[in-house]
Formats: sequence, structure tokens, C-alpha cells
Amino acid sequence: MDILKTLCAELDVRLDYGENIVKLLDEGNTIPFIARYRKELHGEMDDQRIRQFAERLEALRAIEERRAEVSRLIDEQGKLTDELTEKINAAKTMTELEDIYRPYRPKRRTRASIAREKGLAPLAELIFGQEFQGDITKEAEKYIDEEKGVTNAQEAIDGAKDIIAEDVSDNADFRKEIRRLTYRDGTIRSAQGKEENPTYQMYFEFAEPVNRVADHRILAMNRGEKEGALSVKIEVEPELIHSYLGRKLLKKNGTLHSLVTESYEDAYKRLIAPSIENEIRGILTERAETGAISLFGINLKNLLLTPPVKGHVVLGVDPGYRTGCKLAVVDETGKVLETGVGYFTLEHHDKARAKAQLTRLIEKHGVTLVSIGNGTATGESESFVSELISELPRKVQYMVVSEAGASVYSASKLAAEEFPDYDVSLRSAVSIARRLQDPLAELVKIDPKSIGVGQYQHDCNQKQLSGALGGVVEDCVNSVGVDLNTASAPLLGYVSGINGTVAKNIVEYREQNGRFTSRKQLLKVAKLGNKAFEQSAGFMRISGGKEFLDNTSVHPESYAAAKELISLCGYGEEERKKGVFPGLAARIGAMNKAELAEKLGIGEPTLNDIIDSLQRPGRDPRDELPKPLLRSGCLSLEDLRPGQIMDGTVRNVIDFGAFVDIGVHQDGLVHISQIANRYIKHPTEVLSVGDVVKVKVLSVDPKTKRISLSIKEAINKE
Repeated sequence: MDILKTLCAELDVRLDYGENIVKLLDEGNTIPFIARYRKELHGEMDDQRIRQFAERLEALRAIEERRAEVSRLIDEQGKLTDELTEKINAAKTMTELEDIYRPYRPKRRTRASIAREKGLAPLAELIFGQEFQGDITKEAEKYIDEEKGVTNAQEAIDGAKDIIAEDVSDNADFRKEIRRLTYRDGTIRSAQGKEENPTYQMYFEFAEPVNRVADHRILAMNRGEKEGALSVKIEVEPELIHSYLGRKLLKKNGTLHSLVTESYEDAYKRLIAPSIENEIRGILTERAETGAISLFGINLKNLLLTPPVKGHVVLGVDPGYRTGCKLAVVDETGKVLETGVGYFTLEHHDKARAKAQLTRLIEKHGVTLVSIGNGTATGESESFVSELISELPRKVQYMVVSEAGASVYSASKLAAEEFPDYDVSLRSAVSIARRLQDPLAELVKIDPKSIGVGQYQHDCNQKQLSGALGGVVEDCVNSVGVDLNTASAPLLGYVSGINGTVAKNIVEYREQNGRFTSRKQLLKVAKLGNKAFEQSAGFMRISGGKEFLDNTSVHPESYAAAKELISLCGYGEEERKKGVFPGLAARIGAMNKAELAEKLGIGEPTLNDIIDSLQRPGRDPRDELPKPLLRSGCLSLEDLRPGQIMDGTVRNVIDFGAFVDIGVHQDGLVHISQIANRYIKHPTEVLSVGDVVKVKVLSVDPKTKRISLSIKEAINKE
């Protein structure tokens, strides 16, 4: 297999671009760096596409390694023929390779191997040849040997059939076709298991064609089976497979058809069907996990890129009942000003005293925004805060934020280092306040798997999940860039080319030497060499430093080109010192970009990026996204009525719809059929986590606390 050609054909990438990407990856360049600073070499592919390319490259290389290994192992047995080599080289997947290797793989003792030990292989060949004209029973009597354990003719025939069955089972072509037929015509069924669990009630009598079953149902059935609540199996009409094997194995005008038929029917029932069922279950699970991980990644990206709510002093509230609500006030930069505990969620709590406590915090520190975690006692906390701020003379708003992972962070070593004087619950309140001010900077401190915007993520391959989510966080951090003088070690650790150790060294250098005034100072940081500097420097920002370009996404390698561009556009030292170039777009518009790029010794994509960076120094791409929905009042579930039109925030997007927060302590479900006026394959075509949408209330069930919403009906009503 020509890996490069295969890869480029699969992903529709130009061959020269593909060759360049492979070379860049093999040289140790990171995906964010390649995507941002080597655009000329790959046609401006984005980081997601390059990451997909890199992952597929790794998979194809793994197939090549296994191909070489299979050839070696068969050759060591002296059984590698030209025909077999051709088949091995033609195999495109791991499954095909394993099917080819199956007959040569060392086996534990089987019925067939025992029969061979008894000397029954010639009898099996005779039967399978289907040309014997005599009495097969008499012929089988020749193989009776009590010392070998063959006491009569029937035992000899049965042993020969076992050999034929195993040979049929080991045939790669047969397995490939049976796998295809089972996937095409099979049915996946689930039934109630030994453990009673009403959660899986819809799967107690469930059946769906294998080739149409939804990914989320596969994961639900897998989980139910693991918990003992379900039994799951894949069925296909045996006659379909028997008919195929008969066409392949029974010779026209041959003899002993009944024995051959019995052999291949036994092969299918005993050896092939269970194996193929496991393989297809594995294929379905892998597909479902890949989909779930991809969806989690999409949701995580949208959550991480939620626009920061800047310029607010925030009161963070981590709701609770018996132990009270933990409170933390942080200033506009996230610095903790004061912490405390408020009791206002239970009937016997002194609400008047709690109001006085929170009013004092709000007035003392100039709080303009309250961030409430969406965990236990959120409803009571939201009601209390809503009532309180309605009584205040100044404008204060609130927002309920996801507190997923807050408890994980607050109990972590990192949180203990950051807040050694606070207990676990108070650290959580600080995190809840900060994740409204800058979601990305706060959420990178938490294991991505603990951020609750996934679907069945705990049932997925955890290594694959961690790798994919780590890539999402890395792409988000580098697309935004980080302030070198304020970024935490966890945030710096996701910067291209920077690992955890170097990130800590950067913070340590900053603490010992004061603010960074130049990107070049990074080279003085322990263990940060030239390669790491090349990969990371463009993603670091320094405001108010010696070099104005340090506050842009222009890479240091392009500083000379950027400064020459500024000179060619007629700007002097004064504009350069300020880093502001009025009318830049108009001046460049009068020039020929292709000629300009050639004169500067750079490609047009790099030129365009430099121009964009000069026009918007210190740009945060999140500022261009819709702002989060802030509230000043709340409703209860009992206040909802079918037909109401409300504003809501998308909290999670899943395969069959989306959950939307409409300010009633309970997220409502918008089923996929209620999202758009047109057919959509998946909710992510239309919705993203963090979107502010109008919804119509379809139904409310106070007992189950289920709310059904519609976006398309809200749109139609408008």
C-alpha cells in the first residue's frame, strides 16, 4: 500500500500537500503550528483537518507494520507463497489482514487439531474433494485406531468433519462475505437481563437492522449489557449464510454433499457466527464511540470558546443544602477578593440574614454579575439570587454556569497549590466565578473528560477519548492565544510545543524575574529550546512589551516581513511604537498582493495573516461570537405553560437533540425533529453548545421534571 496516495485519496488532499504535512509531522512540528504558520505548504487546511490527516496516517502506518509482521510470521512457518503475499499486500484493513493470518495463527487445541493428531486429515480431504464413489463408512473404518482414540467409523467421520469445519471457518474470503451479509441483513436484538433496571425499559424488547441502528443506541445497549440489565445479540437468517457457503463449497455432480453440508453448517454455527457477531459488535461500538468522541469534541470546543464576560466583578455561588452555599468574589482579573458561606436554600434558613450577607458582598466589592453553579440546590439558589437582585438599587445580573468538573478541580493538587488557604468547596466557588469571566482559562485546569458536555463518554475507549479531547483543548487554546504574563501553567501547557514541565518553568521564571517584556525571553526559560520556541512563540501574547508585534499572532520568523510591509505602506516610527496603523486595509488594497508577497519573501496566506494581525492586535476570536445570555429573574417548573416562547442557552448537543437551559432549574429537550424546518442528519448541523435560541414550550411534566421544547415552532411563530 502506498500510504501517502491512499491517505490523500481518502481525505481528498493534494498529493504534494500531503507529502508536506507528513514531512512536517515527522520533523516534530505540532498541528497548531502547521495549521497556522505553514499554510503555504498545505493549502490552508485547518487544524481539525490536519489532525484527521495525522490520525489516519498513524492508523495506516500501523496497518503497514502489521502487514510486514504477518508476512514474517507466515514466512517463518515456510508457508508464504506468491499468491499469499499478493493477498497480504492487497489487504486494506486490520480485519482483512487478521482474516488472512487466521489459518497460520498458533491455536490452542481444538476439535480439528485433535482430529489431525488422530490422523484423520486424509479422510477430511477425501470427503471435501467430493469425488469418492464408494461407501464412506467402510472407507472410514480404515482410520479406526484405538490407541489414537478412534474406536469406530462414525468417530472418524465426525473428526474429519471437524477438520473441514475449521478450514471453512479459517477461509478469509468466506469470513469477509459472511461479515458483509450479517451487517447488511442482520438484526440487533436486546432483551431484559438478570438485573432489574427501568432505565433500559425501551430496550427490553428491542430490535433494529444492524445497518441502521443509531450510535447512541449501541452505546446504551452496551452499557445495559455491562450492568446486567440487558442481553444483546445479533441475528441473521442461517439459511442466508448456508446458501452462500453451499454455492461456494458444493461441487456440481459431486458426492458426499450431505457430509460437506453438515460440516459447513457446523462451521457457521459453532465457529463463524459467534466470531462474526463479536466482530460486528466491535465495529458498531467503535463507530459509535468515534461518533460520541467527535460529538464530545464539538461540544467541548464550543464550550471552551464561549465568549468571556469581561469587565465584571463576579460573585461565584456553589449551591448546597445542609453545608450551605459556598461564595467567592473575584475581581475583573479573577483575583479572589473575599469568600464565605451563605445559608438560603432550605426552609429553616434565615433568608433575611443571607440577603444582608450577599448585599454586603455585592456593595462592598461592586459585584455586577453572579455566577451560579448548576448542581445540587441550583433551583433554590437561583430563586434566592433572582429575588435579591430585584431588590437592589444597582443593576446586577446572574447566569447559571455548568459546574461540571469543578469538584474534580477543587480537590486536585493544582487547586491546592493555587489556593492553599481555602478548603475544597471554596475553591469550587472560585472556579465557578472564573469560568464565567474566562471559560477557556478556567476549564483547561480540569480533565476534559470531567466536563459534562458528552454522551456516553464514560463508555468510550478512554485512551482515544483523552487523546481526542486533548487535541480539542490544544486547538482552542492556540486559536485564542495566551497572555504570557497572566496565563496559568495548565493553560500554558496546551500551547503548541510546550509540555507541563516547561509550562511550570515559564511561570517560575515569571515569578522570579517579573513580567516578560519580549517573546525572546522565552529562550531563557529552563528546557525551552529553539524548537519549542519556534512552535510556541506565535501563540504567546505580550501587551505593553518592547516589541509591538509580540502582542499579535505574527510569528517572530515573520517580524522582518511585517516591518517591511509597514514601511512599504508609509507608516513611520510613531505608528510602529503604538502598534496602530490607521487605513492599512485601504493602502494594501491599492497594491498587488501576489507581487507584495513575493517582494517580502513570504506566501500570500502568511501575508494575509500579517495584515489581519496588524489590523487587530491582541485580537480574541471569541469576542466575535454571540455573548452568553445573562438573566435578572427566574421561573419555576410550575410557571411553564405549553405555547410559551422563551430565550434559552444550549447546554449540551447529543445525537437525538439538544438540552436547553430556559431558566427553570431544569434543562428542556429539543428533539432533533423540533430543531429546524428542514431535514437535518444531526443536531450539530444547526446548534452548538452556548448558542442562545428562542424555544416554544411543547409540554411540561412536573412529576418526571421533563420539559419538551421546539425551536422550529418558535421560529415559525415569529
